[in-house]
Amino acid sequence: MKSMAAYREHFPIFKNTVYINSCSYAALSLEVEAAFLHYLKDRHEVGADWIEWCDRLERVRALFAELLSAKSDEIAVTTSASASLSAISSSLDFSGPRKKIITTDLAFPTEAQAWHALKKYGAEVVHVKEKDGMIDLDDLEKIVDDQTLLVAIPLVCYRNGALADVPTVRNVARKHGAMILVDAYQGVGAVPIDVAEWDVDFIVGGSLKYLLSTAGVGFLYVREDLIKQSNPTQTGWFAQEDIHAMLIHDNIPASNARRFEQGTPSVPNLYAVEAGLKMILEVDVKNIRTHVAALNERLKAGVEKIGGTLSSPQNPDQHGAMIAIASTDEYALVAKLAEKNIIASSRDGNIRISAHFYNNNQDIDAVIEALEENKALLG
Repeated sequence: MKSMAAYREHFPIFKNTVYINSCSYAALSLEVEAAFLHYLKDRHEVGADWIEWCDRLERVRALFAELLSAKSDEIAVTTSASASLSAISSSLDFSGPRKKIITTDLAFPTEAQAWHALKKYGAEVVHVKEKDGMIDLDDLEKIVDDQTLLVAIPLVCYRNGALADVPTVRNVARKHGAMILVDAYQGVGAVPIDVAEWDVDFIVGGSLKYLLSTAGVGFLYVREDLIKQSNPTQTGWFAQEDIHAMLIHDNIPASNARRFEQGTPSVPNLYAVEAGLKMILEVDVKNIRTHVAALNERLKAGVEKIGGTLSSPQNPDQHGAMIAIASTDEYALVAKLAEKNIIASSRDGNIRISAHFYNNNQDIDAVIEALEENKALLG
């Protein structure tokens, strides 16, 4: 494997900018740029190339499976995490005694909104409280019961970077016979995921953050023995067992996780996603986690030294790649950093600093220096 410094050379933005905003959108690599150009070249030279595009879709599916240590048949390639959640929502059955869906106060809006939209079908939606920036596991234990259909949690909270204790939440859900879903979008590519170790029912995510590519492609993992008993009504021709059959008098969903897919895939973005996933797998998520953890310890120490306040958990095992720092005016602070060519983002009263494998100590030191110069905007 090349050094992290060598990989950094693949991202031209670092020639003039400290880009530390992967929790929002990844930096653009030369490989992903070339993939987009490859798509345009194919359009000029071939026009429509459905056989190749379908093959590329399957290659992307296999790469997502490799990333999660899953089987390809357990992966649906969707257009977004929202599309994945909608497909899952449409497969849920509220005709029996299990009508409760449990989400958390750390949820990304899309995830929680997907469940609240199901109230019209009789769903009861309950939120687990937040405690010290984390999921309140005691509250979870009180809320999950034998009427619970699904427990949904974020792997990493988009507001403060808190990392969920997936095995503990899974055990609570399993004890009451409930399914469990993990929204991994803010963690996948930065936090190792092994579906065998997690033993959950659903995982959703997408490609524009730590997976290096772009909006327009998401993924959905469905546990193998759950697939055939799931019947999504939000569907499309790519969800059929034979997409080339062009049925109009029946609906015959695929026997694998493709049944959660819908219409025509986002073809240009498949090119980009394939390039991004190949790089992530080459670098290896375990190596990324180790590299970013060291950067984050440097950041946390620097923030403490200048008198700032972390909104993320202090324990490195309890947060993802993103570190949230309290601010009296997060929008003004983001703008002040941008004046120094430091690109970050903000949410919920915090500035968010999110390193990836392409960042280095000099980036972190530049952030700390800029924060110190703007101490009046620190919370």
